[in-house]
Amino acid sequence: MAIQIHTSARTPPERDWRMAIGNGLRGRCPHCGQGKLFKGFLKPVDACAVCGEPMHHQRSDDLPPYVVITIVGHIIVGGILLAEKYADWSMGMHMAIWPALTVILSLLLMQPVKGGVIGLQWAMRMHGFGGVPDLPERQPLPPTVRPS
Repeated sequence: MAIQIHTSARTPPERDWRMAIGNGLRGRCPHCGQGKLFKGFLKPVDACAVCGEPMHHQRSDDLPPYVVITIVGHIIVGGILLAEKYADWSMGMHMAIWPALTVILSLLLMQPVKGGVIGLQWAMRMHGFGGVPDLPERQPLPPTVRPS
């Protein structure tokens, strides 16, 4: 006895994640690379003005700040260590340079990193980018109280 499985669903075509992330890093639509991805500093557009790809369901949430913190932290800590080893800076100079550099780098990197995360989500068909809506989260049922 053999089991036969007939499916009519085709596998969707692969999306190039490198291109999608690159377009996102440049602030462009991950699908066409032409339209703008952001309508504000960190507010994505609802849909691409050029190709019409919907962006309203993206959920980059907390990943971009974590990535920015990791990148900026490595740069700043490395810089501090190099400055301590090779330079004879005063404490006032350290207090003027490193916090300012941290804020500037964080602001410069936040939008490109968020665009890259949205591009990755689009390429991996996450959070509604695959044409299939996400299933609602399932919560465990509360314990039932049985009368004694």
